[in-house]
Amino acid sequence: MSEIAEKFGIKQALKDLGLEEINNGTSTGKDFFSNGEIIPSYSPVDGALIGKVKSTTKEDYENVITSAEAGFKQWRTWPAPQRGEVVRQFNDELRRLKEPLGKLVSYEMGKSYQEGLGEVQEMIDICDFAVGLSRQLHGLTMHSERPGHRMYEQYHPLGVVGIISAFNFPVAVWSWNTALAWVCGDACIWKGSEKTPLTSVACQNIAARIFAENNVPAGISSLITGDYKVGEMMTNDKRVPLISATGSIRMGKIVAQAVAARLGKSLLELGGNNAIIVTPDADIKNTVIGAVFGAVGTCGQRCTSTRRLIIHESIYDQVRDAIVKAYKQLRIGNPLDENNHVGPLIDKDAVKNYQKALEKVVEEGGKILVEGGVLQGEGYQSGCYVKPAIAEAKNEFKIVQHETFAPVLYIMKYSGEISDAIEIQNGVVQGLSSAIMTNNLREAEHFLSVEGSDCGIANVNIGTSGAEIGGAFGGEKETGGGRESGSDAWKIYMRRQTNTINYTTELPLAQGIKFDL
Repeated sequence: MSEIAEKFGIKQALKDLGLEEINNGTSTGKDFFSNGEIIPSYSPVDGALIGKVKSTTKEDYENVITSAEAGFKQWRTWPAPQRGEVVRQFNDELRRLKEPLGKLVSYEMGKSYQEGLGEVQEMIDICDFAVGLSRQLHGLTMHSERPGHRMYEQYHPLGVVGIISAFNFPVAVWSWNTALAWVCGDACIWKGSEKTPLTSVACQNIAARIFAENNVPAGISSLITGDYKVGEMMTNDKRVPLISATGSIRMGKIVAQAVAARLGKSLLELGGNNAIIVTPDADIKNTVIGAVFGAVGTCGQRCTSTRRLIIHESIYDQVRDAIVKAYKQLRIGNPLDENNHVGPLIDKDAVKNYQKALEKVVEEGGKILVEGGVLQGEGYQSGCYVKPAIAEAKNEFKIVQHETFAPVLYIMKYSGEISDAIEIQNGVVQGLSSAIMTNNLREAEHFLSVEGSDCGIANVNIGTSGAEIGGAFGGEKETGGGRESGSDAWKIYMRRQTNTINYTTELPLAQGIKFDL
């Protein structure tokens, strides 16, 4: 255990989460211990080895899917409020273990401790939502055109749900899916990121304990571990009717094609290239706060991170100078130290992509306003700490069109009306999150209108990053079109059925058709 890990209580957190010995049990109720390759987990905070797990083999996967299918046949018969009660107890454990799980998220992924706690809070919030939802899985009743008939819709559990999550939100996105899928009556198989395997095992340990106490059938919460080849086992498996995948656009296209080829369902949350429009009527102070946090929070590794700042030419110099000044105040370092604003990137591959982006923007004619670079020396021994950078650029630059998962902010001007800014904002292939900073009601409403932002999330006077549980989360275009979390996102985890009941002694046919025998 490293000096930083000892100082900030990581050893105790691992103990609290049942991770003193990692056996990689993959299924609640029945443990399948893998014989796969070792996956080490190194912290980007200090480069230290935290622990090791074993990857899932084909034989392991078959055991897991068999258990999940069998468990689903029992779980779907439980009344939804009873399933909700199990989720409530799981939620109580998350509340009790919020601090150690938040610390592990911070240490294994590299986001600030406060963001780690915030991610666990998202888990708690979605469980609260799911518990209430367990008593509201409602359909519709409609009038039949035939006398003495009643029509209605109802929703039934879908089956086994496959979840593929990314390293940047190693626990929250899983919970967005599982909390809803569990109350809907589904079994879940989760392939967490191989870059953050210990947080996945920690969550599985919590679920396993609660499920065992409630005699939940084995296989309702299962974990598989490994690289893309392990994910392919699920995406190509007809026994998994829904695949929910979070990651890059490239990955999403591969998943979508594989699932579509077998006529399965996919829920995709892919790349973002999110912009904030700053109009002449913007509150500059709030603009700076929203833009800086959006660009550097989680070291720029959120799908909702602010990548582009589109500023009206009349206030361009003022906003640019304020942002540059704010960047000079950023403190970069150990994310477990709450005095720091920015932690490390996930690994050295991410660092290389960051460096290439800064080189590319200059090659295409951009100008660096805040210098980037890799930090070295004491406190930065992992080699994953970089300086958040700002570059003046044009929207049509290839590198600006590409999502770089790092703290690189591109700023650009617009002239004319708000429609001109919206055209720039919409001029990328991604469509996840967007924002406008303005105190002009007409501009705000235009931005939210059918002629406005083409993104799944559109905010006024807040930044692009972050989302509340109550609203459906997701994006359009090459972001994938999926919706998770709140609103009616639960419906994708169920199958819809239309029912007609004839309570008469006659059998009238629709549209007045006669068929007498």
